[in-house]
Amino acid sequence: MKIAFLADPLASFKIYKDSTFAMMAEAAKRGHEVYAFQQRHMALRDGIVSARVERITLTGDQDAWYTAGPAQDMRLGEFDAILERKDPPFDMEYVYGTYLLQLAEQQGAKVFNKPQAIRDHNEKLAIAQFPQLTAPTLVTSDEARLRAFHAEHGDVILKPLDGMGGTGIFRVKADGLNLGSIIETLTDNGKRTIMVQRYIPEIVKGDKRILVIGGKPVPFSLARIPQGSEIRGNLAAGGIGVAQPLTTRDREIAEALGPVLAARGLLLVGLDVIGDYLTEVNVTSPTCFQEITQQSGFDVAAMFIDALEAAGGQG
Repeated sequence: MKIAFLADPLASFKIYKDSTFAMMAEAAKRGHEVYAFQQRHMALRDGIVSARVERITLTGDQDAWYTAGPAQDMRLGEFDAILERKDPPFDMEYVYGTYLLQLAEQQGAKVFNKPQAIRDHNEKLAIAQFPQLTAPTLVTSDEARLRAFHAEHGDVILKPLDGMGGTGIFRVKADGLNLGSIIETLTDNGKRTIMVQRYIPEIVKGDKRILVIGGKPVPFSLARIPQGSEIRGNLAAGGIGVAQPLTTRDREIAEALGPVLAARGLLLVGLDVIGDYLTEVNVTSPTCFQEITQQSGFDVAAMFIDALEAAGGQG
């Protein structure tokens, strides 16, 4: 297969933990051709979507981990699979990129995750489609509604709809300390919609990342455990990742969502679960492949490339 990765600059990869690198390494090990390009390298001309791509060879070296062939313009429809692995921010540039990828699909490209499905599943708001699995949640920009929700539940988490890595997340306890200021900041005085959820005390045991590949759950989650007085378990916010077998409830959530999301064109999804509750559905560039593999011995990248080969037409 000819596999193209739409990713951030390769020089920025921390290959000891990067999930996209793990995908590339597994694909290369199987003899697939690996290419890479950035979103800015795409172009639409005369109805055809192309990109300036580089053929990537993995060296096995920890520092200079790849060599790149000469850049060449290729129609995206020439690839057997295109993997959308660009990290957020999910801004309008990101959206424009999904439009180009969607056009490329019409020209024969197979894109994973499907561009329209990425747009349709905001990583915070997507949980609203599965209310039976979530803690009490409110989405609004209205201060009165936000205050009423806090008054009802007493201990809440407020967060922006476009954040990643735990940025912009606040906890407000029953005393309401700084609630007004936090609402003003997050909503930009009522101009931005945010999410507020009842605080889930089980966060102290970790914010679990459950990977679902081709509709099926990886048998281990990565519990990202907050450190010290921090309420966020995100690895980017200093959380410690601990791989652990899925609980009965974890598997119940993953098996309920997996086939539904796979049918919508989402080959790889990262479900975030705290305690018994679904908190996010990550579809842009889910991570934690290497942490789970290193600690559990389960080869996540192999499971992913198996699913990619099947979806791309190569069993």
